[in-house]
Amino acid sequence: MDRGRFGVPPGVMNWAVALGVAVALLLAGRSGKHSGTELGLLGWALLAAGGLALAARRRAPVLVLAATGLCAMGYQAAGFDVPVVAFLFAVYAAVRAGHRTVTVIASVVMVAALPLATLVSLHDMEEAYARARGALEIAWLVAAGAAGEALRQAERRADEAERTREEAALRRADEERLCIARELHDALTHQISIIKVQSEVAVHVARRRGEQVPEALMAIQEAGREATRELRATLQALRDDDTSPPCGLDHIPELVERAGRTGLEAHLVIEGQRPDVPAAVGRTAYRIVQESLTNVARHACAATASVRIAYHRDSLAIRVDDDGEATPDSAPVPGMGLLGMRERVTALGGRMRAGPRGERGFTVQAELPLEHTS
Repeated sequence: MDRGRFGVPPGVMNWAVALGVAVALLLAGRSGKHSGTELGLLGWALLAAGGLALAARRRAPVLVLAATGLCAMGYQAAGFDVPVVAFLFAVYAAVRAGHRTVTVIASVVMVAALPLATLVSLHDMEEAYARARGALEIAWLVAAGAAGEALRQAERRADEAERTREEAALRRADEERLCIARELHDALTHQISIIKVQSEVAVHVARRRGEQVPEALMAIQEAGREATRELRATLQALRDDDTSPPCGLDHIPELVERAGRTGLEAHLVIEGQRPDVPAAVGRTAYRIVQESLTNVARHACAATASVRIAYHRDSLAIRVDDDGEATPDSAPVPGMGLLGMRERVTALGGRMRAGPRGERGFTVQAELPLEHTS
């Protein structure tokens, strides 16, 4: 629940002010002068209604301005010599909400119409004008409007200051992102380029000699190309803040095929009809499969791995299994790869489980929601 000033919810504060004003008007009507006509009961009702209408002053300030003005003229016509306090609160609220022109027009109408309403119960023009001036002083109107305008300007300056802070934070984030891009470029591009060039030279020399190119060397060559492309896409995203996914669901079959060229027997199973998948979900699914297969190749000592993708109406399920050496008694310590996967899944509102299988091997399961995801 939103909190207003002093930690009180705005709705509670609105009703507290409305009830306070209504009680004050009723007490003023009881202690003040009023005619004992047949309109007396209606006057009491209008006193209470004028105060209670203030509960909606934030949601409908113009409507409350009209309602409190009509109630004020009504109880003055009924013979109640009570200041139009509720109307002043409504003037303040309407000006604070930015309805200055409407408030000025309503105030002018109120100043002109209140003596006429008072004349209904007094039948004396001079006395009616005197009572109307006592019920609504021009100075009160000006003060209420000035207070509302002052608070509106203060809130606008506060909003502008908050916007300025957000823009400054975004600029700092952009600068930090560019710094990270430069560091990545300086630290990784040279080494990856050397690996890529050396592997391509080795493959070229082997083919010229008529020798069979080892599968491991082909995998290194492909991995170097993929790493170069991934690094270029990452640097571009860091520099441009581009949200278009460099890889997604369409690239998973290629990912599984490339894992198979390293000597791992990898299989891909797709279940269900593919719905409209948000880009963020597709990107996360690709990263989960990529990191899982990388972990299998590096740490699992597995012979086979299976990737299963199941499309449901409102979710995407991913499961990667291997037959490696992991057992429930010797569960591996989660590394940065698993932590990164879990953070991606959690950011999308999904669920993830990673751990040893029942007898032997490791499994990674993730479920990503397809709705309300940008």
